[in-house]
Amino acid sequence: MRKIILTSFALLTITIISCTGQTNQKPAEAISKNEDVAVYYFHLTIRCEACKTVEAEARKNIEMLYPDQIKAGKISFTALNLEEATGRSIGEKLGVNSQTLLIVKGDQKINITNEGFLYAGSKPLKFTEIIKSKIDALIK
Repeated sequence: MRKIILTSFALLTITIISCTGQTNQKPAEAISKNEDVAVYYFHLTIRCEACKTVEAEARKNIEMLYPDQIKAGKISFTALNLEEATGRSIGEKLGVNSQTLLIVKGDQKINITNEGFLYAGSKPLKFTEIIKSKIDALIK
């Protein structure tokens, strides 16, 4: 039993390390200079189940929490492949070079990639709370 737990923990750790997004340290220009909130999920062409889960849960949460703002164009969710021209271009502008879940408003960027990979599959309600708290802080 102990071997199974240790093996599961090792696999989870490897998945988190290999899939968590990192942004480079150079300052990035925001895509939008207005007061709208854009949530971007950057990914690669080949994706693990954890990567797909983070995207699906993030999208579901944004749509569930902010339907009126989405309809009004004040909040958006976009998934972008970094190996395609559009994803690469926007990723470069935001300083993203790997799987990343990023909330952007004007010049503000909030990277919640680690939280996504930690909670989207195992504690989706906690992930929902994190997304809500980060976006609510930006729209107040």
